[in-house]
Amino acid sequence: MNDGQIIKKVLITEKGTNLQEHNKYMLEVHPNANKIEIRKAIENHFDVTVTSVNTMNYKGKRKRMRTAKYGKRPDWKRAVVTLKEGETIDVT
Repeated sequence: MNDGQIIKKVLITEKGTNLQEHNKYMLEVHPNANKIEIRKAIENHFDVTVTSVNTMNYKGKRKRMRTAKYGKRPDWKRAVVTLKEGETIDVT
């Protein structure tokens, strides 16, 4: 996988913006990516130094369609990345 496949998007949420004050950023990443691949992809793509990576897996919710049929949202993975002091990622 290349960097564009591993990093899907930077999550801009209330919790994510509060973490930015502590030099941490939340990203949605590919569900099969491990911490080492995530670290390398972020360092190459944003030109920063990553000190730690924490990941969380989320199961997709079951959602009912208009009829009695059920569908499912996709499973996804979130990564909280801590950067070296003084470095930032431009989220805009």
